[in-house]
Amino acid sequence: MTCLNKVAMAPPSSDHKRPHTPSSFCFSSLNLVWFLLVPSTVFFLVSTLAPHRPSISPLSSLLQVSFSNNSLQLQGSSIFNGSSIDSSFQLEAETDYFVSNMPFPDAIIEKHTIQLVRISFYFFFFFFKIFFLEPLSMFAFMKFYTVGSKQDMSKNNESKPVVDVTLKIVKKNSKLERNEANLARVRSSIKQAALVRNLTSTHQDPDYVPHGPIYRNANAFHRSYLEMEKVFKIYVYKEGEPPIFHNGPCRSIYSSEGRFIHELEKGNFYTTKDPDEALVYFLPFSVVMLVHYLYEPETSNTDAIGRTVVDYIDVISGKYPYWNRSLGADHFMLSCHDWGPRTSSYVPHLFHKSIRVLCNANTSEGFNPSKDASFPEINLLTGEVEGLLGGPSPSHRSILAFFAGRLHGYIRYLLLNEWKDKRDPDVQVFDQLPKGVSYMSKLKNSRFCLCPSGYEVASPRIVEAIYAECVPVLISDSYVPPFSDVLNWKSFSIQVAVKDIPNIKEILMGVSQRQYLRMQRRVKQVQRHFVVNATPKRYDVFHMINHSIWLRRLNIHIRDFHQS
Repeated sequence: MTCLNKVAMAPPSSDHKRPHTPSSFCFSSLNLVWFLLVPSTVFFLVSTLAPHRPSISPLSSLLQVSFSNNSLQLQGSSIFNGSSIDSSFQLEAETDYFVSNMPFPDAIIEKHTIQLVRISFYFFFFFFKIFFLEPLSMFAFMKFYTVGSKQDMSKNNESKPVVDVTLKIVKKNSKLERNEANLARVRSSIKQAALVRNLTSTHQDPDYVPHGPIYRNANAFHRSYLEMEKVFKIYVYKEGEPPIFHNGPCRSIYSSEGRFIHELEKGNFYTTKDPDEALVYFLPFSVVMLVHYLYEPETSNTDAIGRTVVDYIDVISGKYPYWNRSLGADHFMLSCHDWGPRTSSYVPHLFHKSIRVLCNANTSEGFNPSKDASFPEINLLTGEVEGLLGGPSPSHRSILAFFAGRLHGYIRYLLLNEWKDKRDPDVQVFDQLPKGVSYMSKLKNSRFCLCPSGYEVASPRIVEAIYAECVPVLISDSYVPPFSDVLNWKSFSIQVAVKDIPNIKEILMGVSQRQYLRMQRRVKQVQRHFVVNATPKRYDVFHMINHSIWLRRLNIHIRDFHQS
């Protein structure tokens, strides 16, 4: 037996007084005397003063008056029926009851008798409350507090770890809940901004204020962009090794993919090192590098690419809780390779739930604009945009329409077959430019630039046309242009259906000079959203890609599996 138990079981010393308890106070003899004596005295006085009238007893009169008063209050209350009966009418009605059926002096005595009865009830209730109810409730409270304290003290060491774990889970869930609550606020602010139908944003901005018909809603876009800059956080998974992971080409037709990956790896914009703070999670594999290192052209076997993606998802889903929490809905991959959709198909949740940022934005192959984002394909042969931006004024552009490109896909076949051999000076279409003719010179001297799809729907010629300030003519099926949830492509481009390829000249000649000039000015304005900068600048292509991902994240609500 421990020392503590011995002390607890030892009898109290002679000089130690037993504490006064509510139970001893409640049932002491003195209190019982007071409890019985005072009400008895009051009742004796009442019985002595009251006249002996057998027709009316004091108690029955009290009950009748109370019932009568209650009836009057229900009938006269302005809350229930809106009448104007007030307290003076109730008092008069009470007096009328007492003077009925008896002489006036007897009525006065009867009234005083009932008042004494009331006083006796007040005394009885007062002593009953002070000497019985309150001590009894105090005794019950002390009993409960003593037992609870003993139990808490006895289980103190066992309960501490449980409390710590619980607090940890609550804290973790609370951070996700705060993120979702913040996104709910953002959605509301964007919806409010969308109600403003002005062509110019009402928000202040030192760098650029979106304006004009190139935007679906300039005010809503601006509000969303400003919120993104304050709230958006990306966590880049550290697993994986270059060159397949955390790497990508920066000088080729796939430069968009490599540039974006490298910019996220720098960590200067939007990224966070705390995955609990992130709104989205980046899967940092490069499809271009997967194809380059793992594709077997002799057998056309892509299984190694698929296994790599599956294994990577297995690794991050086993190490972190975030993939399983949302089934990949707040994760994103990006690819400018034509095989981006095929690569994502090896993981069903990656294909159907995750945000896929794809140059090959083909709705007929599973591209879903509500969760997937169209990625602009940019061909940077030198890695820089110097010499690509700008061009002559509209009055110095002598060519109506221009295209030069190899035979890739059936749309180009139709275009080349229809226009290559016509040698039309207005619509110049080449599969290969003559020697000494500059591709960029042709672009900059054309009013409209033809942008047909190749093997897949995307084409780098769209951005090339915008860089050269040439109105792009999109010829494709099932293609979703980049940033089309923000930009109004119809305001600065022409979209020609594949079946209308023979009518291209007629369609373009039908555009008035005034309309063309407006479209060309809008191309110059929208150019800032497609420019690649060595260090990203606000509203350029890097930020616009992030904004597309940001909008897709706003479309979903993530709930922690601990709460489900």
